[in-house]
Parts: sequence; structure tokens; C-alpha cells
Amino acid sequence: MKKQVLILAFLLAGALGALACTSAIISGSKTASGRPLLWKHRDTGCPDNRVELIKAHDNCYEFVAIFDATDPCDTAAWTGFNETGFAIMNTASYNLNNDDIPESQMDREGVVMKLALEHCATVDDFEQLLLSLPMPLGVEANFGVIDAQGHGAYFETGNYSFKRFNLEDAPNGVLTRTNYSYSGRPDEGMGYVRETSEKYLLAPHIAAADFTPALFTEEISRTFYHSLLGKDFTHSGDEWIVDQDFIPRRLSTASIVIEGVSPGESPALTTMWIALGYPPCAETFAARLGAAGGVPVELNGTTPDNHSPQCDIVKERKAQVFSIERGNGQHYLNLSKLYNNAGTGYCQQLVKKNLEMYKREYEKRNALKSQLKTTLKKSSKANSEH
Repeated sequence: MKKQVLILAFLLAGALGALACTSAIISGSKTASGRPLLWKHRDTGCPDNRVELIKAHDNCYEFVAIFDATDPCDTAAWTGFNETGFAIMNTASYNLNNDDIPESQMDREGVVMKLALEHCATVDDFEQLLLSLPMPLGVEANFGVIDAQGHGAYFETGNYSFKRFNLEDAPNGVLTRTNYSYSGRPDEGMGYVRETSEKYLLAPHIAAADFTPALFTEEISRTFYHSLLGKDFTHSGDEWIVDQDFIPRRLSTASIVIEGVSPGESPALTTMWIALGYPPCAETFAARLGAAGGVPVELNGTTPDNHSPQCDIVKERKAQVFSIERGNGQHYLNLSKLYNNAGTGYCQQLVKKNLEMYKREYEKRNALKSQLKTTLKKSSKANSEH
């Protein structure tokens, strides 16, 4: 019966588009806290993103995920985690499928991810979900997942097959993907320059085993390093640069890090750290499950048009960074609005604020961890007395 319900939900859900993204999965052995990380720098043609807490219902897990404002029924989740500590994201791939199916049957990655958040507790569960859904799947993506047992994997998935790449097999404890699949057709797809830049920026942290969520939201998603040119424009002093092949792009709408749990920790401690909107102009927030504090209201779709108030604020800032509207103006980025010698750029001001947020939220997380331990001890004692 459960399989029939999953198939029905998959078939009834509408197709919603995906575009690009830069991503990584980090083993707990390489992080400062010992907890695994799942990172997605989201690029999409839908600039209005929101984050929602979806309560448990009809044998579905409670979960937190990012949705498009244009999806009022929460049909497609674009990164999220659930009450078991399972988390998922994706990057679009462009070198897997070679079949021609109707466009109306494609772009179902977000539908698959919502089903995964509702029903999966482990990386293996997600594999079984992919095997259970009717084909063609209507996807062309690299799905990245982690679970509360510390496992992680990418599933390079096309309409009729997938290939699994386990985090445990990564020699340096890190997996990365942009917009092509390793198992796909060579030299096709996109994101090669971005992935080379990403690997360059990650390398010193692999060596030091000191990854943190803030490294991604406050540094990598706000850094204008270009691997092909061999130059980091971030603090170059240039006023204008061409917006081409950087990790933060004009179409970037969020930087999301899901921090999992260490072995033995409660999945309730899983945290989504999210800079919503164009990341170089965004504040970073922490989102958790309902019992652990929930999602900040600033990130919810609370406006009449289902927008997140925070995302709208960031869009106004972004308009100053991409301020030229005539001709090819959209391709030019005013870097001085983000970084300048006076220290008044959006990135310069916001990173300071966001690092303070991280400090406060980790204090809350530690308090929650202590609270959960106390509750568990009381429960164990009560059970032993009976």
C-alpha cells in the first residue's frame, strides 16, 4: 500500500523547473564538530524562495525544506531535512539523459525530494525510493543525501537509471558536484569552472579537517574566485566585474548548509543554516524542527504573494549590485557594493552580523542538547522503575 501511495503522489505532482547549483557533502571526519555537512548553493530562475516547516501527517515525517514562492501547495522541495536526520539536496545535471520524453514529464527533482523527506530515514532508503518510482523519473540530477548514521552519497540520476557514489569511498572525505555527472557523457553539462573553483577553495580545509557551516555561507558563497582566470576578484578593488562562472551568480537564490548529527546525538539537533536570497547580500538564519525551535518567520512565505519577507529584502540589495538594466547590463556586477576599501559593502557588513548569529545559535543548540539528554535520562529512569 505504501508503494502505491508513493507512486500516486509522484504521478499527481506537477513538474517544476530546476536550473543549476554548486554543492558538496562533507564527512564528519573532516568537520570541526565531527558532524557531516550537506551544502547547496542554489541557482534558479525563480528568485522568490521561502523555507517552511511541514508537520508530520499520514505516515509522513515532519521536515523543513526550501520551496519556491510560485509553488503554493509545497509540491517540490529543493533542499531539506526531516525528523530522522535524513537530508537531501540536488544539482541539475545536463549530461545523463539522451532520451526524448515530453517536457511536461521532466523537472520533477523537487517532487522526488519531497517524497524522500516524507518517507526516507537513511541513504539506503533513498535508493529504495528511486527503485520504487515509475519510470521515466522525469529527472536529470545529482541528488546528495546524508543521514543520522553519518552516511552520505550522491545519486547521479536520469530518467531510467542512477549511479551511487558513497561518501565513505571518497579518499579525502569530501564529494562535490555542480551541473554535470561523473557517470554521464564526458565534457558535456555545465559547471566545470565552478567545480574547479570549489575544489580550490575547499582544499586547505580538507587538509586541516576544519569545515564548518559558516565556511560555506559566509565565505565560499560570497567569494569571487575564478579558477580559469586564476584570480580571486573578491578583494581586488575592482568596481565592476563580469558575472561569469563564479560560485555566486546573478541567478543564485540561497546558500544552504544542513549540519547533521554525530553518532549518538538526537536527530532533533539537525540544523539548516540558510542565507536566503542572493547569498552575498543575505543574512544567515538557523532553522530546525518544530520541537527544536522551528523556522524563523522571516523565512516563511507570509506575504500575500507567498514571498519570504527576508528574501524580498535581499532582492532589493541585489538590485543595487546588478543595477544596469539596459543592453547586456545584467551580466555586470558592481563588486564595490559587496566589498570596498571603506568596509561598507554588503558582504563585509553582513558576515560580521552572521558570525554573531552562529555563536548565538550554537549556544541554543548546546542548551537543546543538554535538555534532550536530561529528558532521555528521566524517560530511561521512569521505564526502569516500571
